[in-house]
Amino acid sequence: SGYRVEFDQEGGITHLELAVDPRRQVLARSDRRERTAIASSLHPVFAPRSVAVVGAGRSARSVGGAVLRNILNGGFAGPVHAVNPNAAQVHGVTTVASVLDIAELDLAIITVPSADVPRVLGDCAERDVGAAIVVSTEMDGSGDRGDELLRFARGHGMRLVGPNCMGVISVRPDTRLMATFSPTVPPPGRVAMASQSGPLGLAVLDHAARIGLGFSGFVSLGDSLDVSPNDLLQWWETDRNTGLVLLHLDTFGNARRFSRIARRVAVKKPVIAVHPGAGDDSDAVLGALFTQAGIIRARTMQEMFDTALMLANQPPPPGRRIAILTNAGGPGSLAAGACRAAGLVLAELADETVQVLADAGRPAANPVDLTPEGDEDDYHAALGALLADRGVDAVIVLFIPPLVERSAPIAQAIVDAAAAVPNKPVLASFLSQEGVVEELRVTPSRSIPSYRFPEAAATALGHAVAYNNWLRLPGGIIRTPKGVSVAEARILVRGFGPGELDADRATRLLATFGISADLDGPGATNGPDVEVDDDSQEVTLRVVDDPIFGPVLALGSTGLHAKLYGDLVYRITPLTDRDARMMVESLRSYPILAGTADRPAVDVDALVDLLLRVSALVESIPELGELVAQRIRVGPPGAGAIVTSVRLTLTEPALARVAREATLETP
Repeated sequence: SGYRVEFDQEGGITHLELAVDPRRQVLARSDRRERTAIASSLHPVFAPRSVAVVGAGRSARSVGGAVLRNILNGGFAGPVHAVNPNAAQVHGVTTVASVLDIAELDLAIITVPSADVPRVLGDCAERDVGAAIVVSTEMDGSGDRGDELLRFARGHGMRLVGPNCMGVISVRPDTRLMATFSPTVPPPGRVAMASQSGPLGLAVLDHAARIGLGFSGFVSLGDSLDVSPNDLLQWWETDRNTGLVLLHLDTFGNARRFSRIARRVAVKKPVIAVHPGAGDDSDAVLGALFTQAGIIRARTMQEMFDTALMLANQPPPPGRRIAILTNAGGPGSLAAGACRAAGLVLAELADETVQVLADAGRPAANPVDLTPEGDEDDYHAALGALLADRGVDAVIVLFIPPLVERSAPIAQAIVDAAAAVPNKPVLASFLSQEGVVEELRVTPSRSIPSYRFPEAAATALGHAVAYNNWLRLPGGIIRTPKGVSVAEARILVRGFGPGELDADRATRLLATFGISADLDGPGATNGPDVEVDDDSQEVTLRVVDDPIFGPVLALGSTGLHAKLYGDLVYRITPLTDRDARMMVESLRSYPILAGTADRPAVDVDALVDLLLRVSALVESIPELGELVAQRIRVGPPGAGAIVTSVRLTLTEPALARVAREATLETP
């Protein structure tokens, strides 16, 4: 498990000391055991050897019948059973009266009336079924009944998807499972998706099929009694068939665990999420969670699929310098404006590129307008030159021809030029078609995605660039800063008891975490001496106890920046050193902190260190009910940071905060 074990033997007596302090290898091995357990438990869901549809009917309106038909037509290779005591056959499959009549069964898809679900689950437990997908609708998955179902499933080692879901799709080399009643299923691919809405799932699968976005897996979670987005993230994390994960989330469950898992997964493969948000501080915290974890946040389902099309079919852009190639000036201008709005920049074309365009009689401005007279030779030469330009990271190609019959040679020219430079992404708005267009397929597994409008291509590229920038950042480490004494802090907290601390007690508690405070005026500092002069600047810091995400740090500026711009940045604890640095640099007022022509820089490193110490305080003291530092004075470089005004309140330990994210010991 990674804990430090020490043995000492003397006179036939063995003394064993087991230090259960949270160390790096403890966290790593705990995560590894968790992933292994999740993968083992979900194997019957995604790779079952045998399947039964309970409630499969012959009626055209039978949900169970539709599920059975999809499984049979989808090519599942193992035994498929139909459970229906009132019919001899359903879709050519001989029925049985009960799950108990099946010798061996990995997965049961339950489509019976909701009142019969507990009985069927009981039969599944008696038959040692590994997993059940409860499609049954009008079933209350909350309250006592939901808790009872969950306890029953877990008590018998059975994973439960649903209830109130529309099923599961799994496409693997060893499995083709279409366990859903959806009339449309997408083609095979490398995209996996979890949706917490059953009706929306139908639209998702239909849309994915229409735009040619291939899926390796799809799970409709429904009420998420047992299997959660956290479980699915860990399954798809190690799934070699999945290269991109999409999440439609209404709720998070354990949001802090989600943050930790998602951050780990996003390093290996992109994660795109849509969440409706709350429209208040929780929405800002949600954005902070996604930023920390490297999750691409899409505001709409359409935006999510636009981005998925790009990431599933094209390489990540090496930078944000974009070239636009068009045969119509208006759409080219729209694309340019959309690129700027998405955080991209129009590339400055190199002299060689300008010369190639000039030789072809084309203007050397970006966007490059070939005019409606541009033919396949023009497209091939111009696109080839743009992709060869070292100052161009990606190209958006627009083709809106006056004569549709000219599209085939134009498409081939675009494909040929893109294939010659496979390390740079090319996106298109081709004939206003959407999705994977056969004319723009570069290889059997790679295509140039086409968007109905050029703005969608720019938005997708913007998300891809931001994600790639996140990947380039150095990995952060959670560590306890030097000079922190958690043991001493615990003694003080027990002595102080609940309530708001006066200046002396607050100063003493902050000092145990190496946080300097001057709460009684100049000269009354505690901890290391901190010199503050007129070149200092002030910031605010508070701990927000978010009802969804738990403890959150909120760093803000003071004065006009706070009033005019709402300059406030959120991060979820525990902070890595990278999180703390980015938190400071994300302030709109950061250029002032870093120094301007008429104002010297302040000690940014000290502010980063202060954030790490407050994060350690939050994680180590579950009794911390409130911490509001209205003024933190940050001096010139080397002078440090000091808290000059704070409100600190202790409460009884909150049960939800007892199990903290562990931190790493100081090397």
